Amino acid sequence: MERLLANFGRLLKQVNTDFTRYKYDEIKWDSRMLGLVGPRGVGKTTLFLQYIKKNLSVKDTLYVSADNIYFSDHTLIDLADDFSKQGGRHLFIDEIHKYASWSVELKQMYDSYPDMQVFFTGSSVLDIYRGMADLSRRAPVYEMQGLSFREYLYLFHGIESPVYTLEEIVEQKADIPGVNHPLPLFADYLKRGYYPFSRDADFYTELQQVINQTMEVDIPQYAGMNVSTGRKLKQLLMVIARSVPFKPVMQKLADLTGVSRNYLADYLFYIERAGMIAQLRDETGGLRGLGKVEKLYLDNTNLVYVLGQENSNVGNVRETFFLNQMRVRQEVIASRMADFSIGGYTFEIGGKKKGQKQLAGAGQGFVVKDDIETGYGNVIPLWAFGLNY
Repeated sequence: MERLLANFGRLLKQVNTDFTRYKYDEIKWDSRMLGLVGPRGVGKTTLFLQYIKKNLSVKDTLYVSADNIYFSDHTLIDLADDFSKQGGRHLFIDEIHKYASWSVELKQMYDSYPDMQVFFTGSSVLDIYRGMADLSRRAPVYEMQGLSFREYLYLFHGIESPVYTLEEIVEQKADIPGVNHPLPLFADYLKRGYYPFSRDADFYTELQQVINQTMEVDIPQYAGMNVSTGRKLKQLLMVIARSVPFKPVMQKLADLTGVSRNYLADYLFYIERAGMIAQLRDETGGLRGLGKVEKLYLDNTNLVYVLGQENSNVGNVRETFFLNQMRVRQEVIASRMADFSIGGYTFEIGGKKKGQKQLAGAGQGFVVKDDIETGYGNVIPLWAFGLNY
């Protein structure tokens, strides 16, 4: 316990509270138990440590990681019991999915220690949701995505911009105060701005490690597949990165990856839940439903560039950005006439020469153009959609 407390103290000293992610104000921190999940590297640990530093006393608070050597000969229940006897009231457990029986023991902790708050994070979203059945309605689970373009501007460059609603964006109200030329900043964000750790000098190597861990360890463990199948599915990511946004033909994808067509739809769902791809669905179910998959994208533009490198498709990058940023606040579905539909709005994405042809007949249609600084009429700059959260 002393070593756990010492490690917690070191981490807390290092954390900076000047900037907090969009999810911080959405979490109901007075819950007895809650979970925070999301892809690897989006800042879940930092968010918890920031909350602790700003609101709690270290005298009755403890942060631990579930892969700590302490758990080689102790259980979560052992930890909770010892912590409770020392007056502990706020227990934060990071990377909970790395502990085998986490969901069962969290349920027991909830029932046995009513005066203790227990918060946990997990990067393996699939494992978290499978284990949540044991917790029933005891613990709400929040999902956190990577940095928006707005968050990147502040975290990387100290540039503050307000959050704009979709309605404000289409009404041409989105603006970055003090920035007259947003395109160089936007181009940098597309390549290395989605993950907070992308400020590191060896960012691309670290992101490759995240991809390998997710595709070769997390998903195979969850789905009961072998590592070689995970590697085959990683090849699919390369195909998506270097292609124009395409409608998936299961047999063709199966042939490209060497994965059985019978399992491919399930595997794509696993990869999506793990934060590696996004599947654009039609109106029969929407993004969060069971609608038919119309297009496949990588989850974010940083993944496109690290996997596709110089062969990354620019049209793919543009549409990936739009879907990635808009899905946080809205349900985005495939449009029958253009690229995307959100509520009553229709959006066609392209470069500065993109025309209005695809929007013929659209009640509220908008052309979203890359490579332009300001909008006019129904033409909106692509970067403006990065100010939505």
